[in-house]
Amino acid sequence: MHEHPDGVPAQPDPQPQSQPEPQPQPQPQPEAQLQPAPQSQLPSPPPSQPTAYPYPSPQSPAGYGTHAGPVPTQHNPYAPPPGAFPPPAPPSAGSGPAGRAVLWAALGAVVASAGWAGGVFLLGGDPEADLRGYESKANLCSSVDYSSVKSEYPEEDGSPVHNSLEHEALDQSYCSISLKASSASSYADAYFSVQVDLHKRTDPAPEFTALWSEYDQRYDDYDVDELSGFGDEAYLVTEDTTTGSGTSGSRAVTLAVRDGWMTYQMSWSAYSSSYDEEDVPEVNEVARWLKADTESTLEKLKSD
Repeated sequence: MHEHPDGVPAQPDPQPQSQPEPQPQPQPQPEAQLQPAPQSQLPSPPPSQPTAYPYPSPQSPAGYGTHAGPVPTQHNPYAPPPGAFPPPAPPSAGSGPAGRAVLWAALGAVVASAGWAGGVFLLGGDPEADLRGYESKANLCSSVDYSSVKSEYPEEDGSPVHNSLEHEALDQSYCSISLKASSASSYADAYFSVQVDLHKRTDPAPEFTALWSEYDQRYDDYDVDELSGFGDEAYLVTEDTTTGSGTSGSRAVTLAVRDGWMTYQMSWSAYSSSYDEEDVPEVNEVARWLKADTESTLEKLKSD
């Protein structure tokens, strides 16, 4: 008790106020350690009024409503019926840009194959070879007419050379005859040959024209003349390196003919020297022989 002046009642000493003990503050937990409260500890939803709406109330949290059963599936009137389309194929290793490129390439190949097959069906396959009735000969020498040439070289060749080949793409026949003016000749005075090619897969026209029409590009001594009256096209090729009687040199004449897909050539050649007693025939004379013999030989190659 403290002393107070007279007349003032004594006051009791004030009692110290008790201070509440500080409470420990909760430490924040890392997000990874926070666990949601069990479902049983969630507050119960407030009671709601019964309603005919089968879904949760739009104003209440999802999952709270009066309907405890599963939500019925609504039928889409525009959806395709079950089983209308096969289920989509699972993705494979070929998916992606590379896989799509391979797929399109495969589809293109199928379409191209179908188009090719349709074209063959409509067009009837490969074009048929235009052989104009000519036939291949195993021994062409027996079908060659060279009577005009024999007027200058009457001695028979006892062993003419001939050969042939047959293939699905080409038939070829060849004949070579040594010409002699008389039996006294020890060697051939001239050489004569015929070749016939039957092209059964490709049209020989472009190559034939290029070869014979430009034959003079090979040597300056050759001359080329285009002829009419023999098949589709014909060329007369001549060479003369002699300068007159008694000098050496060569003379040659070839008549080349294309009739459809058949190509033909008849050739004559001779060499003269200063030791020859007889002159070599002129190329113009030989050209007349070959024209006559070619006409008859082509006829025989069709009829024999």
